[in-house]
Order: sequence, then structure tokens, then C-alpha cells
Amino acid sequence: MLLFIAKRLASGVGMLISVSFLAFALLSLGSENIARNILGSTATQEDVNTLSSQLGLDRPFFERYFDWAINAAQFNFGESWTFPETVSNTIQSRLGVTFAIVIVTILVSLVVAIILGVTAAIKGGWVDRLVQFIGLMGYAVPGFLVALLLVTAFAVQIPIFDAIGYVEPGTSIGGWIRSITLPVIALAFSGIGSVANQIRGSVKDSLGLDYVRTLYARGLGFNSVVFKHVLRNAGGPALAVLGSQLVGTLGGAVFVEQIFAIPGLGQFTVQATSVSDVPAIMGLVVTTAIIVIIVNLVIDLLSAALNPKVRLS
Repeated sequence: MLLFIAKRLASGVGMLISVSFLAFALLSLGSENIARNILGSTATQEDVNTLSSQLGLDRPFFERYFDWAINAAQFNFGESWTFPETVSNTIQSRLGVTFAIVIVTILVSLVVAIILGVTAAIKGGWVDRLVQFIGLMGYAVPGFLVALLLVTAFAVQIPIFDAIGYVEPGTSIGGWIRSITLPVIALAFSGIGSVANQIRGSVKDSLGLDYVRTLYARGLGFNSVVFKHVLRNAGGPALAVLGSQLVGTLGGAVFVEQIFAIPGLGQFTVQATSVSDVPAIMGLVVTTAIIVIIVNLVIDLLSAALNPKVRLS
């Protein structure tokens, strides 16, 4: 187990270096336009050249990358070019907001998907077709469109929730729940469909296997067979889908947080990219890559815990 974790972490570090280098290289391709984007189209060429020199954009690429990488290894992503705080402090202050929304989204997606998937596999009929339709709609309808529909329906037409804003849970639990309800539904919509269909398929396949009939023959009840054995067997594939869904949820948060004016990483990403704030963008890239590495490692460990036949290699 420890060897497996060490290998995955080493692989993750290699991926992190590759992703950061590629992102830095792509951002450097337009380095001559970065100062212009920051100052605006009315700035003189002299002002643009002065700012480029101040930001170090006239230095060689590899020199700039290695300086950044050495600081990034110490979780120091430098000073933001357009925001008052350092990149590390800005990310740290916004990470909790995005994490709260993403974690609640994943929990809601998992609970609802298990209920729908197991019910569809057991009942069949119109329930089965409904779950398949929800999965199809989840793939077809983008999250930002769901968010706009939810705002129109439940914040404008029927003012149950606030259209924009975020309330800290320490300020008001009720206000916090109201502020994240619509964003969570918008982000969970696609995840519920895909995970529910994965659970549905795995449960249907497992119910026809010999070991299930053996469990019934030994006198185990239906609930015990389904929830202690069949669902556990179906948990591995569902976890893989849920892991990819979590990564997709982070991407969806970029649009959803912008729509609901939530001060999280998603909104910060839009603001940083719109003004070509390279230190902020690189800090976001590294933070996202670290989250992806950790999520994949946790998913592998949970899959092995659910199914001892899974070999960690």
C-alpha cells in the first residue's frame, strides 16, 4: 500500500511539473501582449515596454520559469499583477468557498445518484427510462445554462433564493444554505445523471451473477444483499465516474460562480484570465493539478477498500 501511494505521488509530481511547464510556455507565447492587456488599448508603447520590463517579461523564458518553479515549490506563487494580495493569499481565501460548494455538490450527487441508480436497476420500467433520460440531459445541457434557468425560475420569477451573493456559514447557516442551493443544483445536475446510470448498470449486472443467488440461498434478505454486497461491488466503477465528475465540477464552478457572483476560485479564474495575470493563472493551474492528483489517489484507495480484488500496482 505504501509503495503504491509513493508511486502515485511520484507520478503526480511528474504530472505537476509537466502541466506547469506547458501552462507557463503557453502563457509566454503572448508575453508581448500581456502588458498591453493590463494597461489597456490606450496605453503608449513606452508605457507597455516599461511595464514589461518591470514584470520581467523581457527576461529569457527558462530563467523566468525556473525562478517561478523554485518559489512555487515553497507554495509561493508570487505577487499578483492586478490583485492587491499575493496569489497564495488570494487562492487561500477563496479556496474554502469553492471547496464548500464542490463538496456539497458531490455529496448531493452521490446520495441522489445511489437512490436513482438502485431504484432504476430494481424497479425497471418507467423509473429506469427516467434515470436514463436524466443522464442524457445531464450530458446534453451545460451547467451554466441550468444555472441561468434556476436563477430565472427561483430567484426572479419565484424569489425563494437570492440571485447572487454568498453567505459564510459562520455568519448564518440558513443564509449559507440559501446562497449555495442553486449553484449546487446547477453543478450536480450532470453528475447525478452520469453516476446514477453507472450505478444502475453495475447493479443490474451484479443482480444476475451467481454469488447473488448464493447469498439469497443462504437466507440473506433483499436489503442486505443489495446494500451490503451488490452496491459495494458496484461502488468501484461509480467512484471512478464520481472522481472525474469532481474534476468536472471544479471546471463548472468557473461559470457557475461567475453567474451567482460567488467569490470563489471560479470567479478568480475568470478575473485573472481576462487581464492576463500570469502569476495568478499559474497559481490556479498548480492548485487545480494538486487537487486532481489527490482526488485520483483517494478514489484509487477507496476502490481498493470497497473491492479487495482490486490490486494496487
